[in-house]
Amino acid sequence: MIKASSNRTSLVDNGTELLAGEHRIAQFVGRSNGPTGVVVGGIHGNEPAGIAAARHVAAQLEKDGLEVNGRIYFVAGNSRALQIGKRYVDTDLNRSWTGRRIAEAEIGGSSFYSEDKDLSELEQLFDQILVTAEDEVFVLDLHSTSAAGMPFATVGDTLRNREFARQIPIAILLGIEEQLEGTMLEYLNNIGCVTFGFEGGKHSSEQTIANHEAVIWHALVGSGVIKAVDVQKFNQHRLQLEKTSGGTKFFEVRYRHAISETDEFEMDTGFYNFDRVRRGEAVAIDKNGPIIVKEDGLMLMPLYQKLGEDGFFIGRRVATFWLFLSAVVRTLRIPSIVHWLPGVRRDEVHHETLIVDTTVARLMPLQVFHLLGFRKLRWAENELVVSRRKHDTTSPFVRR
Repeated sequence: MIKASSNRTSLVDNGTELLAGEHRIAQFVGRSNGPTGVVVGGIHGNEPAGIAAARHVAAQLEKDGLEVNGRIYFVAGNSRALQIGKRYVDTDLNRSWTGRRIAEAEIGGSSFYSEDKDLSELEQLFDQILVTAEDEVFVLDLHSTSAAGMPFATVGDTLRNREFARQIPIAILLGIEEQLEGTMLEYLNNIGCVTFGFEGGKHSSEQTIANHEAVIWHALVGSGVIKAVDVQKFNQHRLQLEKTSGGTKFFEVRYRHAISETDEFEMDTGFYNFDRVRRGEAVAIDKNGPIIVKEDGLMLMPLYQKLGEDGFFIGRRVATFWLFLSAVVRTLRIPSIVHWLPGVRRDEVHHETLIVDTTVARLMPLQVFHLLGFRKLRWAENELVVSRRKHDTTSPFVRR
């Protein structure tokens, strides 16, 4: 084991002002062929708590000289939006991680947004980290919300992600990647990283920074990069997360209310994360009138800020048995033969994508495909299109 050697590149002057275009907050390299932990804060410029927490943990790592069984990188996201304290300058950086946008950002163009610069810089940094990885890669993405409420995690539903998430005593939300396009974690998950997003609390709260710090320590320990026994106050960090979130519980996203700048969307006051809502309840208003909830569930991420494309989400608890059954059928590789069933066919170009005629495959609702490890791409009338999640059970980075 090698002591933590800090090759840290300073991103700030006196810990306050972020430099545009610089993303490395700190890095620690011990055993180069060990696992890699990447912590990202500030992918949205009005969410500085993640940056503050990353700095605190990096400083503690350096001060204590902890043994690092691998590599640790602390990364700042939208460096230009962080300078001005806005969610984004031109467009949401956490909706930009598509192949087309990345290619356009790399070559520049007539519509070269500020976020395209950060996108290109971050993609190059991730590429440098991933191409040199010789073991599992774990990515933690730190966020905060405009509304107060219980902190929670967002996790793409792969078995590797689930296994990692179970080690952290926090409410875990599955399926949000089906509702959003172009998120950083979905991009990195598809490459093969184990990914974990964390919504630590309200933007301006000191408690949010503390929650982020606790999750960072748990993520680094869970990844195997450092040992729990070496971390000061690790048990207190764990108790803090258990107290704020009630321990590890799984939920799923059922609905996303998408909005645009022209909708004149306004969330009703008083909603917090995981508040219960009932079918038929009015929760917001826009230019067309009251917005009514279509099913019973739990309120998630209600929007109480000007910028954003998500008005709110509705979720519900996932039964432990369903998670167990899902793991069993995926381990048995049943998803690889599901295209043999009536009404189900493979896409001619993308064989991991299935097209389901729901008038024929009546017993194959979306929940069944979730069980088998597929994510929804689109659902229109009688046709459901789903795709298997990449690297569900095995890592492309492990070289053994």
